[in-house]
Order: sequence, then structure tokens, then C-alpha cells
Amino acid sequence: VAITGASGHPYGIRMLQVLRGLGYETHLVMSRPSVVALAYESEMKLKEVRALADHVHENDDVAAPISSGSFRVRGMIVAPCSAKTLAEIASGVCATLVSRAADVTLKERRRLVLLFRETPLHLVHCRNMVTATEMGAIVMPPVPAFYHKPATIADLGAGEGSFALL
Repeated sequence: VAITGASGHPYGIRMLQVLRGLGYETHLVMSRPSVVALAYESEMKLKEVRALADHVHENDDVAAPISSGSFRVRGMIVAPCSAKTLAEIASGVCATLVSRAADVTLKERRRLVLLFRETPLHLVHCRNMVTATEMGAIVMPPVPAFYHKPATIADLGAGEGSFALL
């Protein structure tokens, strides 16, 4: 699980919680901007978020085990995925562990899910999403559904049903 500096930290946090509940071993990487944004978006402290993962890697440690194709993982999710991270992944310019691990995930033909959090979109965002998709990534902007007729904004949040697809 990677958490980058875009808005949407509850998605990454909830993903760690769900994966722990399902018994999956998790590795967490957070970008520097994500640590700053965390204070604005969550009551959780950095130490608490890190405690949700089995293993925590620093984003500048491009030699971490998850940066190698020989390290077996089921997949990777970047939640939220910033425009910068999407651009690094789409271009193959891997300056950080987040983008390197995503690149390895793609080259090994494993599942990569990018919860791209940017709006409005300009043409380069669209092109980067197309490129990442053509490379095998699943670009999944976190857009709430209204089929269940939510009565409040809280009903759109990180409830159990919000992650049924994950």
C-alpha cells in the first residue's frame, strides 16, 4: 500500500485496515507530501498509520525488498495517488520507492490499482491515466456511488460497503 500526497488519506488507511482484517501481510510506503497531508485529513498520527502495516519502508529507500521483481506480492494499491506519482509511473521515471514498486508491479504483470485523486483534469492527467492503463494498471478514481441513496455525506465515507470492491 502506498499513500501519496493527494487528498484521500482515509482510502489508504482503510485499505490497510481491511487487508489486516483479511489476514494479508502488508508493506506501507508513504511519500513526504503524504505525511504533511495526513495531518489535515485524519485524526490518526503517522505512528498509528504505520502501525497498521506489517512492514514500513521509507520512500527514498529504492533498495527496499518491494523494489525488486523477485519479491513476491499479490499486487499494489496507491491510495490516494497524486498527479506526480501517476506521472512517474506512466513515464517509467522511478525516482521514489512508490514509483519503483509500482513499476516493478507492472513489469511482473501483477495488479496495480491507482486511486487517482485530482480534479479537474487537464490533458496530461488524461494521457498519464491512459498510459498507465495501457501498461496494465487499473486507474480507479475514488468516486462515490449513489445507488444506495446516501442520506448524508458520511454515508459516502469509509464504511464497510465503500470497500466491497477492494
